[in-house]
Amino acid sequence: MTPQQEQRGWSTAPQLRTFGSVGQHTASKLEEYRTFFRTAVRNPKMVGAATPTSATVAATVAQVVPTTGAPVVVELGPGTGSLSNGIHRRLPEGSRHIGIELGEAMVEHLRTHKPWMEIVHGDAGDLLALLDKHNIDRADAVISSIPWSLLAADAQHQILRQAAEALAPQGAFTALTYLPADQTPGGRRFRTRLGQTFDEVLTHTTWRNLPPVLHYICRRPLR
Repeated sequence: MTPQQEQRGWSTAPQLRTFGSVGQHTASKLEEYRTFFRTAVRNPKMVGAATPTSATVAATVAQVVPTTGAPVVVELGPGTGSLSNGIHRRLPEGSRHIGIELGEAMVEHLRTHKPWMEIVHGDAGDLLALLDKHNIDRADAVISSIPWSLLAADAQHQILRQAAEALAPQGAFTALTYLPADQTPGGRRFRTRLGQTFDEVLTHTTWRNLPPVLHYICRRPLR
């Protein structure tokens, strides 16, 4: 609320609508955090983070999303959808936004709060089969926030291989990892695997997140 709104009070209809909108947004965020923490407590390896990622991270991730044509964007492990709004805002009409999520509580949350996203309850390790089932042969962007540093070597290889195979020729793969996790054995293995899978691997760090997030932006799969 601005100082001007504080001075005027909440007496008019437009202000009441604004208040209701703020209340709905707050309730939605609280539900997001409840769902996130319930999953984190039950299965820490499924989320691999202390909190949902910030709007700043979401805006950075969304930069790989095409804004023209009818692109297909696949989000691996959207969780409670903390990245999804940033992606959705860039997508043009006629595009498809597919979210592949393993956690049942997350799936229910996404279907309630992100009705514009096509939610697939499944494992990213079955990526190509899941995309084929939904009549998708190529993705213009594959965006991942699954906890790569916690995955076993064979799981990293399996998911990355399929993500690379699913990409359109000009497509981009982007993955997030928390900066401390990048220095773990699993994080270092993932970084090496990216270099073996893609011709171009760029990095960017978002410091305005707790903990800071390292972004990998990858193009031109080595087929």
